[in-house]
Amino acid sequence: MSLIGVEVEALLYLFAAVCFILALKGLSSPKSARRGNLLGALGALVGVVTVFLAEELSNIGWILIVIGVGSALSVPASRMVKMTQMPQLVALFNGVGGGAAAIVALLELGVADTLGFLIAVAFTIFVGSVSFSGSVVTFAKLQELMTTRPVMFKGQPIVMVLLSVATVTGAVWVVADGNLLIGTILMVIGLVMGVLLVLPVGGADVPIVISLLNAMTGLAVAASGLVLDNTLLLVAGTLVGASGTILTRAMASAMGRSVANTIFGAFKGGSTAGSTEMSDRPVKSGSAEDVAILLGYAQRVIVVPGYGLAVAQAQHTMYELTKALEEKGIEVVFGIHPVAGRMPGHMNVLLAEANVPYEVLQEMDEVNPQFKTADVCLVVGANDVVNPAAKTSPGSPIYGMPILNAGDAKQVVFLKRSMRPGFAGIENELLFEQNTTLLFGDAKDSLSKVLSAVKAL
Repeated sequence: MSLIGVEVEALLYLFAAVCFILALKGLSSPKSARRGNLLGALGALVGVVTVFLAEELSNIGWILIVIGVGSALSVPASRMVKMTQMPQLVALFNGVGGGAAAIVALLELGVADTLGFLIAVAFTIFVGSVSFSGSVVTFAKLQELMTTRPVMFKGQPIVMVLLSVATVTGAVWVVADGNLLIGTILMVIGLVMGVLLVLPVGGADVPIVISLLNAMTGLAVAASGLVLDNTLLLVAGTLVGASGTILTRAMASAMGRSVANTIFGAFKGGSTAGSTEMSDRPVKSGSAEDVAILLGYAQRVIVVPGYGLAVAQAQHTMYELTKALEEKGIEVVFGIHPVAGRMPGHMNVLLAEANVPYEVLQEMDEVNPQFKTADVCLVVGANDVVNPAAKTSPGSPIYGMPILNAGDAKQVVFLKRSMRPGFAGIENELLFEQNTTLLFGDAKDSLSKVLSAVKAL
């Protein structure tokens, strides 16, 4: 027996849907992202509570046990995850959502047999399965449990075509017959397809695929809303699907590539490969004191942060250096590339954690014209996003990718661990220019030494 009426149920679902919409709006800006997250969590909580109040549920004990186990696993995991591992966490959460939608749809086979219902079931089973297995592979790549390079095998395109034919056949069979066995086979095909779609993707393209799989999960959840006749799932899934699609296109554009080229580029040699070979070409290196002198006597400094900053957890030291320079009357701004780090917003969140003011975080289009007036460009743990090969080398895997014009500054300082190339696996000619100085070492340690030297000036 339900504890609330249909009208109250509808109002609660409407409230939750509005929370989701406002949450998405809040997440569009770093200033309001925390509030957006809280609104989204509130909407999800209201939606779950409404189900308990409005539906006649059986096995409530088991449901509560599963919720408790899930909470016990997820809360510590989300609190302990490092900023460098955030994309992996997103990939896992995304995969779980797609997998859950696929399982729910499979279990609903036989409940109804209308054409629209069965189409929604077939769609959810396949897309949710692709999202789940693909997300697991992206997690393994980013966590370096497997190679980040494209994985190919002979005849792979033919296998993909055969699987596509099997997918269409299985989906049509599910719609025509509603058979649980055929639904299970369609799920297995989806799981295999998800793995084969992501294996050929390498290097810097992996975050784009995470966003694409996130969009697919949203579509699967929206379709599961049709399967379960739940409006809130339909709204939430549609929002995730639409925002994930927009983000995927934005990331691909920031990389100067199409989404199709990102997914299938490895078949023609166009995927970023993630080489680890180090260059033995001579470069100009300096000490922390040398870098401090360049910074301390500058009038304008632009900092370009990258994944190395996150790995070293050097954001707090970076902010201390920024404050020390500003106390000397030096203007400091941060140039943020759309795909700096491993996902859009990665650097913004990392620097916000260190209380770096949002006003000094400038996007690529805003900061690029300013490099010509900068005395020093300090590149901390970034590489591909300032690599001139994106403009000058047609054969490069990042050719056409918009970059930060760091080379336009009067002096360029790179903080790097070694001469190992960036995630795209190619050399950066900017490292060998006359106006470039390299400071080797862990970013946090190097910044601490530079900070001390700047204060001593």
